[in-house]
Amino acid sequence: MNKDRVEGKAKDIAGSVERKVGELTNDTDTQVKGAVKQVEGKVQNAWGQAKDAADDAAKERAKQDEEARKANQKADEAEAEAERARLRREAS
Repeated sequence: MNKDRVEGKAKDIAGSVERKVGELTNDTDTQVKGAVKQVEGKVQNAWGQAKDAADDAAKERAKQDEEARKANQKADEAEAEAERARLRREAS
């Protein structure tokens, strides 16, 4: 969980409280400010979720690339060993 998600959730909660206070006190300005803060928080939280998803995808891609590199290295080693065996057979 990144900073945007934490801050966004905090704004969402603070905005919700502010909006409720405005409703209880019949203060339209406070209701609107709270609703705006709540929306800002939801947007920031969603941005943080998107960043987390992108980071996770990048890490997964790097992991897959490393696995593919290791598999290619093993295949190359097996091919080289097969070539050495062929050359030994031809030499004898």
